[in-house]
Amino acid sequence: MLPHLLSLFMAHGTLSGPVSWSFLARPATDGQVSVELTAQVEEGWHIYATQLDNDLGPIPTSIRFETDDQWTPIGPLSEPEPEEVFDPNFEMQVRYHSGTPVFVQLFKPSAIGVHPLRGEVEFMVCNEKTCLPPEVVRFTIDVPALEVKP
Repeated sequence: MLPHLLSLFMAHGTLSGPVSWSFLARPATDGQVSVELTAQVEEGWHIYATQLDNDLGPIPTSIRFETDDQWTPIGPLSEPEPEEVFDPNFEMQVRYHSGTPVFVQLFKPSAIGVHPLRGEVEFMVCNEKTCLPPEVVRFTIDVPALEVKP
């Protein structure tokens, strides 16, 4: 019963504008926890990928976790395959996400229980004609750790 009660923990971070975020934690394999950060991007708008080739263009999406001794990140952050297009706002090729991209980070817990995981998402949202200033959304998720493996 406990695994079902702790299977999904969510938090929401919403700013006024064309992007809203939700944050979800769920048990993964080998005692790990999967943290999913989902952007809901309004039609006609996009956010940029986490890796861009040129520092002279848009601000890439950046996700930072405030880890403590309760959580150890496992591997790199994963993101969906971005679209690659010519961006008229920056007059260059860029990679971006539209629709509902989900970014995922795996963590290894150090103790059983529910522990907070804090962080922030920084992103820039644009459409074909304009870009809004970069925004930062802070989040806290109470994440369930159902087992601990060495």
